[in-house]
Amino acid sequence: MAAGTAAALAFLSQESRTRAGGIGGLRVPAPVTMDSFFFGCELSGHTRSFTFKVEEEDDAEHVLALTMLCLTEGAKDECNVVEVVARNHDHQEIAVPVANLKLSCQPMLSLDDFQLQPPVTFRLKSGSGPVRITGRHQIVTISNDVSEEEESEEEGSEEEEAELCPILPAKKQRGRP
Repeated sequence: MAAGTAAALAFLSQESRTRAGGIGGLRVPAPVTMDSFFFGCELSGHTRSFTFKVEEEDDAEHVLALTMLCLTEGAKDECNVVEVVARNHDHQEIAVPVANLKLSCQPMLSLDDFQLQPPVTFRLKSGSGPVRITGRHQIVTISNDVSEEEESEEEGSEEEEAELCPILPAKKQRGRP
């Protein structure tokens, strides 16, 4: 469970880390839950693009982790270029080709959990497909519900720590160098 929580915290934004009580502080962060759902879409001559987006009002952190792109049944031996349109660190929209699939030489490509933040649009830039894109939609939520009991326990433990005697430096013994 501790490894799962640590992995979940790796996906949180700075704002979420602050809400959770801080990383590396002495406070125990609010409970974190991580859900993972299968994701898949298909691009073809009929459906040349697909957009993955989440609700704006959602307080959870969403990550789309892509695992594989592959040509499926009915694909021709032609170059199929798949492009991802997303936002960079400056929140500017950028388009990047991520795969060039051809039935005779590279019918599939492993992306090893290539992580993107929604909204993300996949485009079949060239070729007729069909190209299948698979991955996981990961949702990390932080529970901000802190009961009054937990708050009073935290305050009580802080008071107990304050009542402890300070550590005094050791006294030097005479006669020893």
